[in-house]
Order: sequence, then C-alpha cells, then structure tokens
Amino acid sequence: MLGHIPIMYIAIMGAAMNYQAIIYDIKDNILTITLNRPDELNAFTIEMAEELIDAFDRASKDDEVRAVVVTGAGRGFCAGMKLNSDGNAFGLDEELEPSLEDIQDLDKVEPGIRDSGGTVTLAIYNCTKPVIAAINGPAIGIGATMTCAMDIRLASSKAKVGFVFTKLGITPEACSAWFLPKIVGISQALEWVYTAEIFDAEEAKSGGFVKSIHEPDDLLAAAYKIARRIADNTSPVAIALSRQMMYRLSAADHPAAAHKVDSLAIFYQSLVDGKEGINAFWEKRPAKFSAKVSTDMPDFFPWQADN
Repeated sequence: MLGHIPIMYIAIMGAAMNYQAIIYDIKDNILTITLNRPDELNAFTIEMAEELIDAFDRASKDDEVRAVVVTGAGRGFCAGMKLNSDGNAFGLDEELEPSLEDIQDLDKVEPGIRDSGGTVTLAIYNCTKPVIAAINGPAIGIGATMTCAMDIRLASSKAKVGFVFTKLGITPEACSAWFLPKIVGISQALEWVYTAEIFDAEEAKSGGFVKSIHEPDDLLAAAYKIARRIADNTSPVAIALSRQMMYRLSAADHPAAAHKVDSLAIFYQSLVDGKEGINAFWEKRPAKFSAKVSTDMPDFFPWQADN
C-alpha cells in the first residue's frame, strides 16, 4: 500500500473519480482545488489524501489546466489531520517494526507505514503545473506542511499557521523537513518546529513563509491574478520543465547537474516554443505556444527518478 492507498490504486484512478473531500473546478485554464470538509475546518483524512493525489495527477495530464489554486471551504484552510480516537492515532500498523531498508522502495512498502501527508506532497512535487496556495484560515499540522510543496503561498489576514508536531510528541511530516528550510531558512524552520506554536499571518509573512497578506474577500482574487499571469503568457512545457528544474536541481550536489539539464531543456525548447517566443518578441505580439505537456515533454524528462 502507498500511505494506506493500494499500490495500483493511483495508477488506475482516472478523471471519473468522485470527489467527496475536495472540489475540483476548472475555469479559464485555472484549476481551483478546494478542501471541502468545512464542518471540521477541512481536517485532513485518508479520503482527502487519496483525492488530492488523484487531483494533482489529473491536473498534470490535463492541457486545459495551466495553473492550480488551492484553498479551503468555509473559514479554515486545513486544521490538521483528523486523528483516530481508537488504535493508532494516524492509522498506522503497530504490529510492524519498519526499518530504513523496508521503506526504500516506496511502491512496495508494507501497509500502515507511510505518512499519508507525504504521499500528497510528493504528488504536488511531481505536478507539472504551478501551484498557488490561498491560505484562507487555520493551516495547522498537515494543513501547513502540505502548502510547503506549493510554489507560492498567499494568506488571509485571518490565517493561522502552526507546525505543532512536537507538542503532540511527534515529528514534522509531509516531507516538510525537505521543503520548509528551503522556503524560510533552517533557523526559522527550526524555531517554528521547536516551539510548535500557532502564529498569525503577519509572522508567516515576516518569516518568509507567505508572499503577501490579503483581506478575506480579496485573497482568491490575488491568487487568481498570479495564476492568470502564468496561464496567459507562458509556454506550458517551459513552465513544467522550469518547475521541476528548480525543485530537483536546487538540491543537487554541484551546479554542473543543473548545467546538464538546462542544456537539454534549452536545446529542445528552442525547436518549437522557443522559436515562437522569439518571433513574437521581434514582431511585438503575444506568443502562441503550441507545445503541450500531455504530448510534447522532451524524452529526457524526468531526468531524476524519485526514491
């Protein structure tokens, strides 16, 4: 199983999946994914994890989607994981004694071992479309860490953020030990994790976690404004490659790794969309990019397999 999801489940899930915990809505090339459990401040569940993984995989393959905005229904973004009252609070199998060796091949991990939040953030990481978080209210625990895998974070003035894990006797999850220090720096990341306190939007902005703060009624408009600038003016294949290059190559051991990949990326992009972009520049007109993520990604992508 894959974070409580059967091994083959993700491969066979398609566009027809009937979402219950999220809303998937495309308008004018912008996909809005809304966490939709407002009666519980959109508390995270295994069902929500499965649906989010499917939604980001679906968005990656859909040429109609040029950018993704993620927000929450009602007054919360995501108040954290809905914890089980019986048995293991996280639904993990306490009969097992997993080792690092047992979890090396993620597709073959035993049931009840993998962190379900991590399966979601890896799906976001692998997405070929830009992802913007519109944090409209409390974003606690997984509600905060899932946004670390999103590219741009905006917050409502009513938002609250908390990496509260150590107060619960646990550790950060959802790959946040990889993402958060890259966003805010190691010192700020450690302070927020060590203290496990819930802080307001102003601290989130001063700490570098969110780009900007907006009144509640203005938040989505601000997120859509950024999404619109991406959707209307850029090559979708260049965006998909750039997103993966930034994430994967910023963690490489030497800049030569980036040079190898950007050499291939520039070469293949110069053949189609690059020609159109340069011609449009000289002709002083909007570019009409024709390459599609679904069919025209260069053969060298992906150049780095996930562990």
